[in-house]
Amino acid sequence: MDRREIAALLAYIGRLDPRTIRTDQGEARDQLAQWHELLGDVPMATPHGWDARVAARQHIRVSPYPILPADVARPWESYRRDRLGRHTDPTPSVSPDDQAAWTAELVGARRAVAAGTAQPAQYRAITSGRLDPELEARLREIGSCIPPAARAALAPYRPARAAREAAVAQGQPDALGVRCAWCLAQVGEPCRRRWIGPDDGARGTAPRATPHPSRLDLAVAQQAQQTQRTQQVQQVQQVQQVQQSAMA
Repeated sequence: MDRREIAALLAYIGRLDPRTIRTDQGEARDQLAQWHELLGDVPMATPHGWDARVAARQHIRVSPYPILPADVARPWESYRRDRLGRHTDPTPSVSPDDQAAWTAELVGARRAVAAGTAQPAQYRAITSGRLDPELEARLREIGSCIPPAARAALAPYRPARAAREAAVAQGQPDALGVRCAWCLAQVGEPCRRRWIGPDDGARGTAPRATPHPSRLDLAVAQQAQQTQRTQQVQQVQQVQQVQQSAMA
């Protein structure tokens, strides 16, 4: 705020709280100089929600003490921190090879957000809307968002996941789709083996590349039950179709 804006703010505060009014010309000049020194970098208002008069009125409304410059500066700092906390740096429009221009654009965007002249840039939330047609076609082509070459390169670093994918691709039951009764691994988590110490106590666990046999047996039984239920549903549907055709 410049000196004219500070004077307007003091006049507004004086109407709400006469205790802040200075009748002596020298005291009024000193008060104006003090407030301008402390609030010179605080704007009177911004296009996005900040108004120094609102902050002053809020203090006068809830506090029995005369207002001080800090009672306007504190809400302004909170306003700045909140906006910067919600801001995600967008990708600059300049070439990343020009480091100086890249940094300058990032700094300029942050300063504009902090000053209240620009809205914080935030990541778009994931929605359940329709996928991009090109992305859908690509997913149908490769069958996964991870390309086959990348999946093969990652296989040595996640053996449990690779074994699971290979089993499912061969039509075998998904062992990680059920809970392991032996090591108590939850659905989707690999089985774990225990490290036993000399005193026969468990010293720790480590993930297994293959599931426990009992977990695999449970997955086979569950797959058989699902297959049986699917066949029963299909038989019921076929009978219903025959009956409807006969009635027609």
